Amino acid sequence: MIPAIRIISSLLPLSIFILSGHLSHSQIKWQNIDSLFQPLPASVHVYKTTDLLDGKPNIAYYVEADLKDKRLHFTVDTTLRRRLTPAQFYEKNDRPLLVVNTTFFSFATNQNVTTVIKDGKIVGFNAPVRGTGKDSANQYYYFKSAIGIFRNRRADVAWLGTDSTFEYGTAYQFPVKRNEWGKRQPGVNFSYEDSIYKFTKRKSRALINHKWKANTAVGGGPVLIQDGKIMITNDEERMFAGKAINDRHPRTAMGYTKGNKLIILVIEGRNTGIAEGATLIQEAQMLKDIGCLEALNLDGGGSSCMLVNGKETIKPSDKEGQRPVPAVFIVKSL
Repeated sequence: MIPAIRIISSLLPLSIFILSGHLSHSQIKWQNIDSLFQPLPASVHVYKTTDLLDGKPNIAYYVEADLKDKRLHFTVDTTLRRRLTPAQFYEKNDRPLLVVNTTFFSFATNQNVTTVIKDGKIVGFNAPVRGTGKDSANQYYYFKSAIGIFRNRRADVAWLGTDSTFEYGTAYQFPVKRNEWGKRQPGVNFSYEDSIYKFTKRKSRALINHKWKANTAVGGGPVLIQDGKIMITNDEERMFAGKAINDRHPRTAMGYTKGNKLIILVIEGRNTGIAEGATLIQEAQMLKDIGCLEALNLDGGGSSCMLVNGKETIKPSDKEGQRPVPAVFIVKSL
C-alpha cells in the first residue's frame, strides 16, 4: 500500500521524442495467419511478420480485436504476492481466447509496479520511487501510462496517477513531470484536489485532470503513439535510462485504431540470427504503420509472451520458457 501523502503536480516542457514523418523507413509486411490459431471469432485476426527490421532478423505478431464486438470480453487477472506463467493464467481463466503479459513488476515482492484495473476497481498501483543520498527522505511519483477500456467499449491511453486511497485513477491526456512527495504528515490525505494543476492559459483542455473510470486497464510505459504520431514519453515517465530506448529487446505493446480495433503486439528478441528484438522507436513505428491512434509499451524482455487459444506466438527469451508474471490482459470469446 502506498502511504497517503500529499502530491504536487506540474506540467513539463514536452521533452517528447518525436519521429519526423519525412524520415525514411522500410514498412514491414504482415501476413494473416488466422488459420493457425482457430477457432477465432470473425472480429479477431492474427498477423505475423518475418520481414527484416532495419536489416536485422525479426519475428513479430499482433492480434486485432474489434472493441465493439459485444461477444468479446476484455479483462485482466492478477495475483497477490506471487506470479504465474501466461500458460498458468490461461488454465486458471478457463482457457480464454487470448492471454498476454502486461505490467512491470518487482522480482523481490512479485507485485505490480504499474496500474491494473479489473471490473472498475484498481487492484495494482503505480509504485513510488524513493530518492537517494540526501534526498532519501522523499519519494517521487511518476504518472505512468496505461491503456484502458471503458464500459462503452472505447479505449484510451492516458498518464495515470493511482493510489490505494483512490476509487478511480487520476488521468492526464498529456505527459506530466514527476511529482515530489515530501515526508508523510499525519492527517494529510492524498486526494484528487492535491494533484490538480491550476492552469491559466490552457483551460480549454477539457481533459487536463479527470477521474479515469476505466472498466479494465493495464499500465506500462512509455507512451509510443499519440494522435497517430510517434511521441515517446520516456523522459516524463522515467522508464528507461540513458540511451536504452535504442536497445533491442523482446517487446509487448497495446494500442487502438481510429476504427476501434484493439491492437496487441509482441516482438520476439534475444534470439541471435533469428529474432533480435526491437528498439522502442522501431516498436513505435510498427504500431504507427498498423494504424494505431494511441499506443504504449508494456513490460518486455523475458516477460514478453502472447497466447492465442493457448498457443504461443513469439518464443519467450528466458531459457526456462515462459516467465511467471503477476498480471495478464485477457480476451474472452463469449
